[in-house]
Amino acid sequence: MRIKIRIGRTRHVSSKTHVLMAFTRAIGIVFVIAVLLLPVTTSAQKAPRVFILEAKQLAPDLVKLERDAKKALTSGPFSITSKAITPPSGDKHDYMSQAPYFWPDPHRPDGLPYIRRDGERNPEIEKFTDHRVMDQLESAVETLALAYYSTQKEEYAAKAATLLRAFFLDPATRMNPNLQFAQAIPGINTGRGIGLIETRGLTRIVDAIGLLAGSKAWTATDQKGIEQWFAKFLQWMLDSKNGRDEAAAKNNHGTFYDVQVTSFALFLGKTDLAKSVLETAKTKRIAVQIEPDGRQPLELARTKAWSYSVGNLDGLMQLARLGENVGVDLWNYETRDGRSIRKALEFLQPFASGEKKWSYQQLGEWPPQILFPLIRRAETHYQTDSPRKSNQDP
Repeated sequence: MRIKIRIGRTRHVSSKTHVLMAFTRAIGIVFVIAVLLLPVTTSAQKAPRVFILEAKQLAPDLVKLERDAKKALTSGPFSITSKAITPPSGDKHDYMSQAPYFWPDPHRPDGLPYIRRDGERNPEIEKFTDHRVMDQLESAVETLALAYYSTQKEEYAAKAATLLRAFFLDPATRMNPNLQFAQAIPGINTGRGIGLIETRGLTRIVDAIGLLAGSKAWTATDQKGIEQWFAKFLQWMLDSKNGRDEAAAKNNHGTFYDVQVTSFALFLGKTDLAKSVLETAKTKRIAVQIEPDGRQPLELARTKAWSYSVGNLDGLMQLARLGENVGVDLWNYETRDGRSIRKALEFLQPFASGEKKWSYQQLGEWPPQILFPLIRRAETHYQTDSPRKSNQDP
């Protein structure tokens, strides 16, 4: 069965929604760039060491890219030490954020402990600026790195290097490599494993660094320093209670934990760790998260069921892309009873195309367009009408 995009029957929905931002801002943009690009690298240009981006498909619209890169030249520097609120540790170098879906209890004078209202973002979280600062860093560095790789103009690499040093390396402004205080719930805790979803965009940083290789602005000392930072952060993810809690999550949080661990492991040359996570994802993620008919029950149970279903599938596709780097095929993996990434996509596609009406809950707008980049990405893997071949679970 050929996966196709059919958008003619789809009603218009604004793309400027929180839902679209939540699952495409940090990661989906990378794939939109990668999928829509055509190969232009010359034989003299060495392929970059990237893991989620497609190294052979880096040929952006240079006019738009340079326009964006010139804006990025005036951005930053970015540092989490600029926040007004100090974490419980007393160290502003520690990342800090508040759980977005928790609100004061109206039946208690002090509102504590906060109670959960899934899908409803508490505006209080805007007081904690670390997440926004990190998003801005990721976007600027990625744009600058792509611009440098595409044009070989050192000014773009120099600016990207300056931003990276400020955020990760400079003792005065660097972030400590942990998320101990991410997504805290007032009255309950000072941080939790779920907060690790907020660093999923660091996979974009890893690929951006690969695009900067060869630049005079990005030195061997810089490379060593940032590898040390990611090594410490990866170890914290593997060893800390928050990290272990996120690894055990059965929904999208577990998926994006795996995406980060695999990406960082590949960046650090820890191929065995990357392979282990990817092989385990067959039974720990795909087999657990996806039903034989393609439904993702844990995402469908959310108040933004469409957004979370698409978002988790995005994460699974990122894992499949990462698997290509080490010979682990998740694109075609299928359990005995038919659970697979492809089946999850086939379940969602008719709703995006307008053939079926979404019958699950979705607070706010229902944006069909967030599935389109995933469909385009999948078509390069599922493009024949012949009976599908699967790497079936024995």
